[in-house]
Amino acid sequence: MLADHELTFRALFSGVLLGALLTPSNIYSGLKIGWSFNMSIIALLVSYGIWQSMVRWRLGTAWSMRESNINQTTASAAASIISGGLVAPIPAYTLLTGQQLPTLPLVAWVFSVSFLGIWVAWYLRRSMVEDTRLRFPEAVATLETMQQVYNHGRDALQRLCVLGAAALLGGLVKWADTFLYSLPRWSPSTQLERLTFNLDPSPLLIGFGSIIGIRVGLSLLLGALIAWGGLAPWLLSSDLVALGDDASGPQFAPLVEWLLWPGVTLLVCATLTALAVRFVASRRIARATGEVKRQAPAKLPILMLVLASLLVVTLQILLFDIDPLMALLSVPLAVALACMAARVVGATGIPPIGATGQLSQLTFGVIAPGQVSVNLMAANTAGGAAGQCTDLLNDFRVGHAIGAKPYNQLIAQCLGILVGSIVGVLVYQILIPDPQSMLITQQWPAPAVATWKAVAEVLGYGLDSLDVSIRWAMLAGALCGMVFGVLEASLPVQSAFARLLPSSAAFGLAFIIPASISLMMAIGALLAWVFQSRWRSLGERFTIAAAAGLVAGESIVGVGTSFWMMLGSG
Repeated sequence: MLADHELTFRALFSGVLLGALLTPSNIYSGLKIGWSFNMSIIALLVSYGIWQSMVRWRLGTAWSMRESNINQTTASAAASIISGGLVAPIPAYTLLTGQQLPTLPLVAWVFSVSFLGIWVAWYLRRSMVEDTRLRFPEAVATLETMQQVYNHGRDALQRLCVLGAAALLGGLVKWADTFLYSLPRWSPSTQLERLTFNLDPSPLLIGFGSIIGIRVGLSLLLGALIAWGGLAPWLLSSDLVALGDDASGPQFAPLVEWLLWPGVTLLVCATLTALAVRFVASRRIARATGEVKRQAPAKLPILMLVLASLLVVTLQILLFDIDPLMALLSVPLAVALACMAARVVGATGIPPIGATGQLSQLTFGVIAPGQVSVNLMAANTAGGAAGQCTDLLNDFRVGHAIGAKPYNQLIAQCLGILVGSIVGVLVYQILIPDPQSMLITQQWPAPAVATWKAVAEVLGYGLDSLDVSIRWAMLAGALCGMVFGVLEASLPVQSAFARLLPSSAAFGLAFIIPASISLMMAIGALLAWVFQSRWRSLGERFTIAAAAGLVAGESIVGVGTSFWMMLGSG
């Protein structure tokens, strides 16, 4: 094992350690803003810096590129555990049913969903990874960073220093805001403050804004202006939303109960429409080039796929009292959704996690109408497995390019999801001990939870249970979403119109999160854009490292302060 310098103990150990440290960041940001960050590049930079420094101090041997690949595979698998449902269907299930799983059953459930996704990815590996028409942009970014790091080691250490300094800054600001002095949330007027327009001094929001880019940042701002600056005042003046007796401060909770419906409808329709258009286009190209046969699944140890399927079906029956037939149907649906999601990720680099989740909800809504457990948790199986599958296919693509052994990556991925499941569940329970009172609030907007909950409610109780004004708003959102989806999937990526088209994901998300979050992320995107325009070389080298450090610093300290307060109150 040591001879090929690939699946070494130190590669797995550093991947596990980094995965355990980075997983809380994605749980925190997922509940805060509904987005997560791919941790491959952070894990790559940190592990390279540590192990190469030890070589300089003559405390170890050279850190090989294949070891680095195993390290980032393990860490990214752990951090991507949120696709198992911790920031979406699992909290939504608690909100709708009042039932909250104990720690060990919840760990087993999250692991089983991700474990199924791993073996589906192995099944698709050869046909997807070796398909030269699928570029896998996220994998290409990781590969290019890896190659640059090994060709220019000094640059990698500089990026690591920037990442560390930004993480320290983000952590200090969060710590000071929590324990020393609550930083002011300034707003120009009392009315704008009620509509959630204020400046939130959050390094995480600035960092995420820098990562998502100027188009997505401005799309968030546009959505916030329309939702919270336009619709929200109209809702109040028309008495469609009534505020309580104490209506001082931001009124997120009463307003979002109305605004989330058009926002969620736009998101779901846009993502499903774009997914369908892209999938049809990819199949048309495959038939035109006569390469359809290459898409046949590769052979795999069937026993492991059967084991993963039995595990996830059994847990659905035991934990959620789901009908065995419904539980069984979630497995072939997971495979079908994984195939579609993998092709979308391969072509665009955008993981359609939300789309696969909502598509699985709609499928089970038709098959088992009115059954909340089936609609959420059987759908969680299908959507979550598809999400984990796409993460591993990105890792396989990097490994394929550097000649890594797929079985070694598979072992790293399994170890990663085990660690991620344990850490992710513990962090989720520390952050959100009482989901029913804490989620979909100003502090924890949890937009993904709101989306899953809203879809389950519509499918469970029907549109008649909603106010007429909400139904008209949902129709408008659906039409806008379908237009967005067609344009985003059809326009050439580099065309001028595509660059000017608002991001449907960001535009819809702005309806579900406070305007302050959209505003701060737009500011972060604008700052990064100005910096990269003025100092292009420095921006390309250090913007992502600095932004990732801000995100990791605040989220890790945020989790730590929650744990400290929990111990203090106990």
